[in-house]
Amino acid sequence: MARSGGVSTLQGRSVLVAGATGGLGAPITRRLAEQGARLTLVGRDRDRLSALGVDGALVVADLRRAGTAEKVVEAALDAHGGLDGLVVATGAVAFGPAVEMPDEVLVELFTLNTLAPIRLLRAAAEPLQASARAGHDPFAVVVSAVVAEQPMAGMAGYAASKAAMSAFDAAAARELRRVGVRLVDVRPPHTETGLADRPLHGTAPRLPQGLDPEDVATRVVAAVVDGEREVPSSAFGS
Repeated sequence: MARSGGVSTLQGRSVLVAGATGGLGAPITRRLAEQGARLTLVGRDRDRLSALGVDGALVVADLRRAGTAEKVVEAALDAHGGLDGLVVATGAVAFGPAVEMPDEVLVELFTLNTLAPIRLLRAAAEPLQASARAGHDPFAVVVSAVVAEQPMAGMAGYAASKAAMSAFDAAAARELRRVGVRLVDVRPPHTETGLADRPLHGTAPRLPQGLDPEDVATRVVAAVVDGEREVPSSAFGS
């Protein structure tokens, strides 16, 4: 991103959004578009991608599959000639007692919530470093969750997958900072994305009213524009 009056601007910057059709990915996508970003939007359903009504390169891909991360990054490079930003807003949730969580559910949780974002960060690292060398302010945003900070009973597998991702972010952020890339770990409180209604396993416990995804998206994009390096759950207010 170029700098304008001490504040970053997304105007004309190439940004890849993974999970662009999700309950949080969609409002983040719309705000990036409003800021003038050139978007590459990744999801598993072309109709849902088209329904966003946002200009950009549409990439249908299943990020659970090895090798997909490299393909979607290449699509962004082909579409826009470079990559200045990455937003990972993918994920899944599961509920149930820790000792009863099936192996296949744990594998799916860690594939979607941990391994897929790691693969995307790895695939995007060199293009983002090239953006830094060109004098921009490249960034990568990974949306984690409050359970990475405060694990909850009945959500052990989900919390573990998110905590693992946040730990990776913390270490990778130090490494990437040395080459001019800003990695932002975002850990919003429970948000009304509808994810809890589509668990991989189990039934959601009684949860308090969550945050409005529109508000969370606004906060996430503000963190990008303002140069923040971490957005913990406390940064979203009460």
